Amino acid sequence: MVAVVTGASRGIGLSIAETLIKKGFSVILSARSITTLAEKLCTAYPDKAFFFAADISEKDDISALVSFAEEKFGSVDLLVNNAGVAPKERKDILEITPEDFDFVADINLKGTFFVTQKFVPLLTKNKSARIVNISSMSAYTASVNRGEYCISKAGISMITKLFAARLAEFGISVIEIRPGIIETDMTAKVKEKYEALIEQGITPIKRMGQPEDIAKCVAAIADGSFDFCTGTVIDCDGGFNIRCL
Repeated sequence: MVAVVTGASRGIGLSIAETLIKKGFSVILSARSITTLAEKLCTAYPDKAFFFAADISEKDDISALVSFAEEKFGSVDLLVNNAGVAPKERKDILEITPEDFDFVADINLKGTFFVTQKFVPLLTKNKSARIVNISSMSAYTASVNRGEYCISKAGISMITKLFAARLAEFGISVIEIRPGIIETDMTAKVKEKYEALIEQGITPIKRMGQPEDIAKCVAAIADGSFDFCTGTVIDCDGGFNIRCL
């Protein structure tokens, strides 16, 4: 079994890659550049982990990634669209510039769409391939100081539904995972704020999520446990999605 994981150099993506390798997958880890942690994983599993540098906001890089996967394995069983960036600077939506918007949308939204599109020929070679899109609780939660991020994640929800509808005839399921407050490099600068909110009850489960929590969801999808589901959303967020009075 072969998986491709974008944004796999650290955090959630790296944890997903490691979990899939331990489940028997050969994994292509992709990111703009390799990290020490990703390099260690590839060294530990030289026959299972393969790194390919690609910036998914660049169409030529996407094509190169697809070509690498095809030349290496011929087909792909699982595509995990995890690559994503936060705004370089949090700005009120009245101050966001087109450049700010494009930086986030080109990777999170446009990149996810075209990575999925370009991998379809390799996915359709298998009878039960799967696609997992990692979005965010920001897909439905308004943060007016990072609006471009929220919009990009909301767009991933529609990408999930569109490809779920289009690819069902090929036996390909497409599932969205919405992480909540996860302890990663992206949340490190606001960790104290989030910990305080969690303690105050913003999530019923009173802890920050870990990358491994998301990886476990992907692993369940990868083993076929959700094959009668498509276009489905899994909220992995400590219960943040629950509306309480």
